[in-house]
Amino acid sequence: MENIKGILEQALSQIKPAKDKEEEVNKRIGAILEKINKSLKDAKAILGGSGEKGTWLKEAHDADIFVLFDYKKYKDKSDKLSDMLEKHLKKKFSKIIRLHGSRDYFQIKQKGFTFEIIPILAIKKAEQAKNITDISPLHSLWVKKQKKLTDDMRLAKQFCKAADVYGAESYIKGFSGYICEILTVYYSSFLGLIKNAAKWKDKVIIDPENYYKGRNILDEMNKSKTYSPLVIIDPVQAERNAAAALSNEKFESFKAASRQFLRNPSVRFFEKKEMPIEELKKKAKDNRLILLNVAPKTGKIDVVGSKLLKSFEFLNAKLKSNDFKVHDTGWSWDKKGPALFYFILDKSQLPEKKLHEGPPLKVKKHLETFKKKYKGAFVKDSRIYAYVKREFTKPEELIIELIKDPYIKEKTRKVSFVD
Repeated sequence: MENIKGILEQALSQIKPAKDKEEEVNKRIGAILEKINKSLKDAKAILGGSGEKGTWLKEAHDADIFVLFDYKKYKDKSDKLSDMLEKHLKKKFSKIIRLHGSRDYFQIKQKGFTFEIIPILAIKKAEQAKNITDISPLHSLWVKKQKKLTDDMRLAKQFCKAADVYGAESYIKGFSGYICEILTVYYSSFLGLIKNAAKWKDKVIIDPENYYKGRNILDEMNKSKTYSPLVIIDPVQAERNAAAALSNEKFESFKAASRQFLRNPSVRFFEKKEMPIEELKKKAKDNRLILLNVAPKTGKIDVVGSKLLKSFEFLNAKLKSNDFKVHDTGWSWDKKGPALFYFILDKSQLPEKKLHEGPPLKVKKHLETFKKKYKGAFVKDSRIYAYVKREFTKPEELIIELIKDPYIKEKTRKVSFVD
């Protein structure tokens, strides 16, 4: 136990912002809040997200700013908030980026730091929300009540990042920062969370505020909200499962990482592993390694990430459907630069011809058509076959063609081989 305590202290020292860094960031946030709030009518800009909760990590280079519009005045104009905020921001800043969401929001980039500015209604209870984003400050208020656990929340977030299960975006389907915070509070500490997660079964239900005390949550909640392996009743919204986007894969990975940490505690469980090319070459051994540098489109992170994921899945599926033996695949993206796709395949080249299966002999009509189309057709086990020339015998040849495909072009800016 003493060993684990020392490891957690070491990990925390690596991820917790230093006082001077915190003061610098707060100064920048204060300046932008002051600029937005100047001459802003019937609304107020405040800090949100992990910055407001005090759970942000040293590596963070972004901050959420919520612009709260007066509820009584704007509750029936929810769809106009983005347009009103955009008009105001354009007077204050030379360059803003409008991004599409359930309610459009804005990005301002300053010296390597990104501010996301989100228009919301100033509500006091979840039932007043006209949009899911309206509830965010209520999440912050709930988390802030647990101030003594902020460092444990940081550890939970970093542990998930290192285990590659962090992020609720649709292309990740992992643990959001809010889920990490709720779980840390529910289990009283980071270590309490890990000890319990190591023993989780296939379906876990957590109700931090006991909204459903003595009742069956699965019977009472909408079925579409409880498909995920982890059901977490949102502490500020009883009808919402905060973990609805979590996939079985990320759930199982988190459980496995928890068990491994308890068996062999180490600070490495808090260190995010990159995908260095030299390591991938070692992993491939004598097999064929294909590395692709994939420049993403611009836009909302979730949408851009989903396009990258679909591109990766498309390439992987096409390699397999063209008879290439794929041993291992993966991709990584830091949300800043290009993504890296990798495919480890059998080194041997495919033969020039492949066996093409035709119709059963009893289907006379199609049988004759097949014979005319393929010379040298032959019969085997009551079915007709023919050998046909392959279009691609090397996976690189196929990929060269695939990156010209409209499906890939629509989802990526550029795809190139890494030497």
